[in-house]
Amino acid sequence: MVLAPSAAAPDYFARHRELLDRAVITTANREYWSPYPESPSTSVYGEEAPKQGEAAFREQLGKDFVLEGHPRSGTVHAGEVSPYGLALGVTYPRLTPNEAIAAATAGIGPWRAAGPDTRAGVAAEILARINAASFEIAHAVQHTTGQAFVMAFQAGGPHAQERGLEAVAYAWAEQKRHPAAARWSKPQRKGEPLVLDKKFTPVGRGLALLIACNTFPTWNGYPGLFASLVTGNPVIVKPHPGAVLPLAISVRIARDVLTEAGFDPNLVLLVAEGPQDRIATLLAVRPEVRIVDFTGSTEFGDWLEGNARQAVVYTEKAGLNTVVLDSTDDYQGLLRNLAFSLSLYSGQMCTTPQNLLIPREGIDTDQGVRSAAQFADDLGAALDKLLGDPARAAGTLGAIVNDGVHTRLTEATTVGRTVHRSTSIEDPAHPQAAIRTPLVALLDAEADHRTYTREWFGPVSFVIGTDSTAHSLRIFRDTVREHGALTAAVHSTSEDVLAAAELAALEVGVHLSENLTGGVFVNQSAAFSDFHGSAANPAAGATLSDPAFVTGRFATLQSRRPVRSREAGDV
Repeated sequence: MVLAPSAAAPDYFARHRELLDRAVITTANREYWSPYPESPSTSVYGEEAPKQGEAAFREQLGKDFVLEGHPRSGTVHAGEVSPYGLALGVTYPRLTPNEAIAAATAGIGPWRAAGPDTRAGVAAEILARINAASFEIAHAVQHTTGQAFVMAFQAGGPHAQERGLEAVAYAWAEQKRHPAAARWSKPQRKGEPLVLDKKFTPVGRGLALLIACNTFPTWNGYPGLFASLVTGNPVIVKPHPGAVLPLAISVRIARDVLTEAGFDPNLVLLVAEGPQDRIATLLAVRPEVRIVDFTGSTEFGDWLEGNARQAVVYTEKAGLNTVVLDSTDDYQGLLRNLAFSLSLYSGQMCTTPQNLLIPREGIDTDQGVRSAAQFADDLGAALDKLLGDPARAAGTLGAIVNDGVHTRLTEATTVGRTVHRSTSIEDPAHPQAAIRTPLVALLDAEADHRTYTREWFGPVSFVIGTDSTAHSLRIFRDTVREHGALTAAVHSTSEDVLAAAELAALEVGVHLSENLTGGVFVNQSAAFSDFHGSAANPAAGATLSDPAFVTGRFATLQSRRPVRSREAGDV
C-alpha cells in the first residue's frame, strides 16, 4: 500500500515545532529537561487515565492483537508469560522475511520525499500518542519484563519516550546541517563566472531492523526506531518473544499516525516470533536490511556485528560494570546508594554494578577504616534495611524475568563467600511472582579472577578484595578493556584518585560516576543529558544518543546543474 500525503493531512511539524526546537537545544546544553511527566499521577494524566490504561491492556489479553491493515500470513503465539503470574495469551501477525521486506519497503519513496521536517513532525506526534497511552504500555511492560509498576511506567513510558525524542532531535538536526539548496558561483578571469544550482537531499540508508530485548523493550527500542524513521528509513520491529506487547502497542500507534499523515503505515511493521523461531538471524543478513539495532546478549550482538556486514549495526550488549572504592566522607550514604543500585529491578539492568573493587585492608571513611570483609557485611546490612519491608521490597525489586537469572543465582552460591544470600520476597498482590533479593559474595582479586571476569546478569554482585586502590584501578582498566562495561563508578575523597579514575575511564571508554551518595544512582541515566553506552568499549557499538547514532542511517546526496547567464543574473 503506497499512499501520498494529501493537502488535508495534519501538519504535525507545525504542531510540534516548539518541542523539537527545545529538544535540539537541550541535546546541546545537556541541561535537565523532562518533556513527558514521569509521575503516574492522575493530576498529570487525568483522573480516568489509570483505569482506562489498565482496561486497554486487559482487553488485549487472550486475543489476537489488532493492527489495522498489517500484512500477515499466519499467527504467532509468542508465549509471553507474565513474571507476576498473569496469563497474557496474546497472538500476533506472522510474516515471513520476504513478506516483511516487500511490505516495509513499498512506501520508501513518499517518505523520503517528505523531508526531515515532515518526518520529525510525524515522529513527534507518534511519541505524543505513545505518551497518552503510558498507562496501557506500563501494564504491558510490567507483565512482560517483571518491572514493578512504577518503574514500568517511568522507564517503559516517559523515560523511554524521552530517549525516543532525543533520537528524533539528533536525526532531525543532523539532516538539517546542510541547506536544501545552494547556488555555487566561481569567478573566472575572463567571462562570466561558473554558476551551478545544487540541491542536497538526505536519503535514508534503507530498511532498518530493530531487535529488541526482554527487559527494557521500549527504553532500548525507541531510540533506534525513531532515529531510523526520521532519517527516512522503514523499520521492521522484531520484539523479544517474551516482551512483544509493549512494542506491538507502539507499532499500532505509529501506524495510525503514519496513515493519518498520508503515508504507508507499513513503514513500521511488527514481526513477532515464537520462542523457537529465529527470524532475527534470517532478516539481519538480508541484503535489503541496511540498518540493525540490537539490545541483548553479548553472544548474539557479536554475531550480528560479524555477520550483518551489509548493514550498519548498532548494539548494546553487556559488560562488567565496576565500582572502585577508595575512601568516602559519607559511608552510610554510599551504602544506601549502592544497596539501591544493586536492588533496583533485581539487578536485571545492563547498568547494574557487578564488581565492587576495594582494598583488602580497607578504606578510610567517616566511620573509621572498613576492611573489604567489613564493607561486604555493611553492604549486606544496608540491603536488609532497604528491603526489610516486603511491600517496599517488591516495589523496588520487581520480579525475576526468566529462568536464566534463577540459574545464575543458584550458581553464585558456589563462588567465594556469600555475605548476603538471596532470599525470596512474598508479594500478596502477586503471589506467583518470583521476587529475590540480591546475592553478594566476597571474592579475592587473584584467586577468583575467572569468576568476576564473566557477566552475572541479575541480582548477583561481588565485593572483590584487592592489594590497593592502584590495584583496583588496574583491574578496572584490564577487565573493561577486554569485556566492556556500560557503567563505572568511583568513591574517593582524594582528587588524585578521582583524576586517576577519570583517566582510566577515558582510556577504556566507559562513562564514570563519582561519589554518588544521594538520589542519583549509577544505573540510571537521564535523556538529553546523560549518554548511555559507548562504542569505545566492547559492551556496545553505539551511544544513546549522539550524532554518531544517527548519521550512519542516511546520506546527503546532491544534484547540480549549470545556471544560464540570465538566471545567474537573477540572484
